[in-house]
Amino acid sequence: MNDFKENLKDLFDGWLTIPNLLSFLRILLIPVFVVLLLKDYVISAIVVIIFAELTDLIDGKIARKYNQVSALGKLLDPIADKLSQISIVVVLIIKYWDNAIKYLFMFFIIKEIVMLIGGAILLSKGLRPVAAEMWGKVATTVFCIVMIFVLAFGENGILCDMIGFTLPNVVTWILVGISAACTLASLLGYIPGFVRQIKEKKGN
Repeated sequence: MNDFKENLKDLFDGWLTIPNLLSFLRILLIPVFVVLLLKDYVISAIVVIIFAELTDLIDGKIARKYNQVSALGKLLDPIADKLSQISIVVVLIIKYWDNAIKYLFMFFIIKEIVMLIGGAILLSKGLRPVAAEMWGKVATTVFCIVMIFVLAFGENGILCDMIGFTLPNVVTWILVGISAACTLASLLGYIPGFVRQIKEKKGN
């Protein structure tokens, strides 16, 4: 319990920075994006998500340039990314509710829940969540490309009527399956680091 309190104290040491405020803003914009998209305010939803992604691009640069890197920022930024991914998946589950592929989409939510639980366990022991490895970065990139493409051109896609093209269901399955495989590899890649930290903590 003392380790957890000490870790929280370290996390919030010097937390009030522009990059952290941008990360908080990005998190607050997630439900706005979801509601706008589900209400078919497509242009507004796109503007919101583009703005949110721009804050993601600049917060790290600001942190490094002005020496505003913080422990909270290192944790907050990936959390904002995970919440963004979950929001996109939730929208897709709703759009594909009558399609069995919704269960494949649910896998991504399960993965993020497992990651959040793992991170909470490490924090409770006074440890820091494991940093993303190569597969984590690959999985995130593949996820973003695939899901944005599916949102745009999949079933009831936001650009289908405008472009006159809808992604065949079998192709959607293949693309989402590839992303799921990368995500699984990413999840498995975190396990050795997680186990190593727990063992090192017990050994101290």
